Amino acid sequence: MILPILQVATVSFVASYLGRWRIGASRRNAQSWESLIAKLRPDWSARALSEHFLWKEGLDDATPEETWKRMQGAHGLWAMYQNSQVMLEMADFAAKSADTVDHVLLETLRSDAMQIRLYALLALVQYAFSQANEGVRVNAFRAASMYTGMAARMTQLLQVQAAMALPDFVAAM
Repeated sequence: MILPILQVATVSFVASYLGRWRIGASRRNAQSWESLIAKLRPDWSARALSEHFLWKEGLDDATPEETWKRMQGAHGLWAMYQNSQVMLEMADFAAKSADTVDHVLLETLRSDAMQIRLYALLALVQYAFSQANEGVRVNAFRAASMYTGMAARMTQLLQVQAAMALPDFVAAM
């Protein structure tokens, strides 16, 4: 009696998963530069992290404590977490839509996105348990430093692949 129920549940789960995967794939195929840029968080800007963060990597001689304040704490971490996913989707879109693309740049963007998400998530979990202690601020600093580098590299990619989308990207960041 329990075996048929388990089989039906398993088949239902697999069918549901494959259906969601197919819907996600069709959404990804229908994306454009404009739709991707529109996904960036409009309620938070990384301009406070570095004055020229879209054109050069790194933070402006900031300590982890200053960076924590500039990024507005956990709010900025969550925005970086979400925006890094969007920039990862932008890198994937560039790889699919362009014949000539710098594959080293794309791999660097993918790696940056995953590391930013890791550091941001780690800092958010630490913050949930112990507020803004030194470990949280250091992980937030790492995420912010990588985020500025990723934004500079994404700007470089957009200059080559989608110059018409660059002003919207700069405004959204």
